[in-house]
Amino acid sequence: MAYLFALGFISILGQVVLLRELSVAFYGVELIYTLALGIWLLSTACGAMIHKRTHVPPSLTWTNLLFLLFSIALALDVAFVRSVRVLFTNLPGSYLPLATQIAVMCAALLPIGLILGLLFQWTALAYLAKGRSLARAYAVESAGGLAGGFCATLFLKLGLQNLVIALICALVAAGSSFLNFDRRRIQIYRSVSVAIFSVLVFLLWKAPQLDRQMTSWTHPNLVSTSDSPYSRITVSRLDEQVSVFENDALLFDTEETWAEEFVQLAALQHPNPRRVLVLGGGIEGAIREILKHSPTSVDYVELNPALLRVIKVLPVEIQKSLHAQNVRIFQEDPRQFLDRSPNYDLILVGMPEPSSGQANRFYTREFFRQCRGKLNNEGIVAFSLQSSENFWTPQLQRRMVSIFRAARSVFPEVLFVPGGRNVVICSTNSLTRDSSVLASRLQARGIKTRIISAEYLHYLFTNDRFAEVERALETGTAPINTDTRPICYQYTIMIWLSKFLPNAQFWDLSLSGSWTGRGLACLVTLSLLALLLSRARWPIRRALLTGVAGFVGMTLEVLILLYFQTKSGVLYQDIGILLTGFMAGLSFGAYGTEKIYGRAPKAVGFVLLGGFIALGGIVGWWINAGRGAGLPESLGSLFAAGALVAGVFSYAGLHESHDQAGAITPLYSADLIGGCIGSLLVSLALAPLAGLAITSYLTIPVVMLSALLL
Repeated sequence: MAYLFALGFISILGQVVLLRELSVAFYGVELIYTLALGIWLLSTACGAMIHKRTHVPPSLTWTNLLFLLFSIALALDVAFVRSVRVLFTNLPGSYLPLATQIAVMCAALLPIGLILGLLFQWTALAYLAKGRSLARAYAVESAGGLAGGFCATLFLKLGLQNLVIALICALVAAGSSFLNFDRRRIQIYRSVSVAIFSVLVFLLWKAPQLDRQMTSWTHPNLVSTSDSPYSRITVSRLDEQVSVFENDALLFDTEETWAEEFVQLAALQHPNPRRVLVLGGGIEGAIREILKHSPTSVDYVELNPALLRVIKVLPVEIQKSLHAQNVRIFQEDPRQFLDRSPNYDLILVGMPEPSSGQANRFYTREFFRQCRGKLNNEGIVAFSLQSSENFWTPQLQRRMVSIFRAARSVFPEVLFVPGGRNVVICSTNSLTRDSSVLASRLQARGIKTRIISAEYLHYLFTNDRFAEVERALETGTAPINTDTRPICYQYTIMIWLSKFLPNAQFWDLSLSGSWTGRGLACLVTLSLLALLLSRARWPIRRALLTGVAGFVGMTLEVLILLYFQTKSGVLYQDIGILLTGFMAGLSFGAYGTEKIYGRAPKAVGFVLLGGFIALGGIVGWWINAGRGAGLPESLGSLFAAGALVAGVFSYAGLHESHDQAGAITPLYSADLIGGCIGSLLVSLALAPLAGLAITSYLTIPVVMLSALLL
């Protein structure tokens, strides 16, 4: 039992560590994170298939060795992932080829996944040899996962660096090898375990120096590095230039003029901005620039606490602006802050690009409605979008159009000022396109600038690109970017893929009329397949049933988290509670199903599938109605999803099974593979294309067809 609990603990904690490291190694691209999660699940499933014909558990010595091997592999993996850009490219800041990135992910995750999968098979066999059931083994392992997820959340809240968390996880794995020994060889294995444990303790003691040394491999002028629940913030300095990186992608440097261009173009549109709200980007110089307009108050809201710790290493002028008497700084989710904030004359949105579910929520119709509700008369909202100055690819144009349509559905006036980064200005009143008006305001306010001048303003509003962009936005077609259909996220993924696959810039995966026919064809195909498989032997059907449960459970988990994230923000403590809630559901569902199975064995399967149908309908209804995004509802839904997944797993292992040991490999592997498919399909396709609610409803026919497997 202790082995299973320890396995669940190190599996979840190790997953968090390695996925974070891979995210940083590949510049925080969320597609990489999703692919890495899929590789993790698949490799663990493959590990569970190793040695699958053995029904006798291996000796405790071999189990102990696997725990020791995991501890060594995890520590080496972190060092390997941090060194990949040094090993495979000599050009700082460049992307590795896509094939190389996938190969690196496989090299980093495949050994760990194989070890964990094999460990579950062995520890579950040992647990079953004591007369226990597979359902209870799954419950114990899930309880360990719950503890691992809770500790991952707690460690980040306490400010521990990711390397420290990795070494703690490795120490737990190495310590697990002390749980029991083969007494015939106790001395040699105890010596090996003690040696490895001692080395890990030494590395933990030297972790700050090791962390700094490894980070300096890609940041030779390193000043500091800090992990937060949102990202890794790294600061480097060369002479007087300070550069700040988020997940190793350049966020800004103190010599650039972008903050000036963004803030001045927006502020000059307002006749007299007195109350100003800055949502992100304040440390980049936005506060310094807006103070030149002498506002009475400036509220600066920053989501990432690690960015606020950077203030002390910024140039003196930026530090002074952030400590000005009329500036208030809040560390909070911007959308939650807007719910209770006063009204403003000017709202400057400096949030990251809509390249993830977290960032996309600041470029949706619902967010723009929030902003409009907090504007005074003649109020203005402004944000920026990474662009191409001279040519928009089809994917880039669709992304711009989707955000333009979202803003235009709320504000009658939306002005795009084109450039390497587009400045987008929105208002309920008319916006001027006369550069002379803006130039006169610049002169009247006595503002000293480096790039914004009367001549530069004239150039921006009279060049050919200005009119071309307006025509492209008015005539372009793309779905409106919304909270429940984050289409912009999918376009951003395609733009990133086009760096490696040039034809990706022409792919349009938006749902159209042709998709209706395709959907019906898929449904008919699935129906015929389900009818065919319903005649298969029970061992095959139970594996498929478990895979469907893993797929639907992961689909609902992703949808609930995305919806909660959109509505309530990515609050650290809440997300931690939600994830542990899902793991608690897994443990409860496995244990509870075992207890009630004997009373009505034939009905349990149908009851569990009925629960999935009800949950899919409830989640879809909540999303459509804009309800159910609070912490209690989301926590309850995730708990229910976890309980149903584990319930089906337990039912499949108990029903008509006289060989519990033989069920370990097919059921555990099917569960992981189903979860992998669900995670990839929902994150990359269904959620951004069909929307969160429709995706939730799509789980209903899948579950109904799976009832034929019973």
